[in-house]
Amino acid sequence: MAILQTYNDVRAYMDRLGLFSMDLGLGRMESFWAGHHAPSFPIVHVVGTNGKGSTSTFFESVAREHGLRTGLFTSPHFVTPRERIKVDGRMLSREDWLRLANQVLETPGGDTLTYFEFQTCLAMLAFMDKGVDVAIMEAGMGGRYDATNVFSPQLTLFTPIGLDHEKVLGSTINAIAQDKAGAMHADGVAVTGGQEPEAFAVLQGRARALGIEFHEAREVAEEVASPLGLRGEHQRDNARLAVAGWRLFAGLYGVLPDDDAMALGMEQAFIPGRLHMVRPEGMPQFILDGAHNHHALVALGRELRHEGIEPDAIVFNCMADKTLDAMLPLLRGFGAGPILCPGMAFERAAAPEDTARAIGDRAVAYFDLRAALEPLRGTCGVVLICGSLYLLASFYELYPEFLRLKE
Repeated sequence: MAILQTYNDVRAYMDRLGLFSMDLGLGRMESFWAGHHAPSFPIVHVVGTNGKGSTSTFFESVAREHGLRTGLFTSPHFVTPRERIKVDGRMLSREDWLRLANQVLETPGGDTLTYFEFQTCLAMLAFMDKGVDVAIMEAGMGGRYDATNVFSPQLTLFTPIGLDHEKVLGSTINAIAQDKAGAMHADGVAVTGGQEPEAFAVLQGRARALGIEFHEAREVAEEVASPLGLRGEHQRDNARLAVAGWRLFAGLYGVLPDDDAMALGMEQAFIPGRLHMVRPEGMPQFILDGAHNHHALVALGRELRHEGIEPDAIVFNCMADKTLDAMLPLLRGFGAGPILCPGMAFERAAAPEDTARAIGDRAVAYFDLRAALEPLRGTCGVVLICGSLYLLASFYELYPEFLRLKE
């Protein structure tokens, strides 16, 4: 008899695990996978601080346009956990989620997994079940001890490393880079996008210690000039890393790169919340961006200036563990209008009153996003929503049509 009876039972079980429950270490994952055959397909691991989701999405889209059956695991989700696991660009069915969730729980150790570990295992079982040709796994917050690192990926892509999750990973670029560098494996190949010198030195040192190939994306691939499905000049850096990764992958596995497929994959790639411009009926133009740390806000500010956009208002809040001191001057510099600080229904979310107090006189606290958006109804102009992917999740819950989900 199945342990869980419906997809809603699966959701309820994951909710009980706790979205933000963390217990770094690979012991539970290693015990779980001791009872399963290793995946027979190659695994591409995307690790870093910013740009992981975009880079993963570009790589998957290019691989799919080359005729490969793809598995993609990303996080977090906006409205439904089903967004996290896709095969050939489509979410798994609710029936697949139920069947695979029970398979996880019926495996010894399956009932000890954390929220993220449970979904990581379910994703890999799904990719094995569906017979994918390649699995693209976006790491969570870590590297060495991230649940996605248990699979010994053949190719690791490093997006820019910056200060984030300092209370877990360390308070310096060096410490965080040391953790991320731990995602490299002795039998793998690694490629990195642009890095701070300190982070680059750590990655390069780890690769040398392992004796593996270590490449810089700019030395493998030229800047991507074709249209991208994701807005922003900074996405060209993510696209270049994905192209470099794809070329290395193609060389490793005998795939003939096709320029037309490459261009089409870049143009059709889509992931919500990355300079995503939408306009719900009766509302102003919204720019949705998940920038949630200093590095990402710098990139966001650069893109706003590049496009000549000065928001008339900003909607902002973040997780309580974020360091606001470096973020707030950037936020205030985006525009001179009001800054609306809504509450978020997540246990780690900062209290809107605390965020508003830290920002200053321009800021107003609201109970939730719906309340914060109500004064904007019927107005014109441009409103920026940023600070947390979980804040964007609140928006997409109100307007799910903008997620462009495929069943």
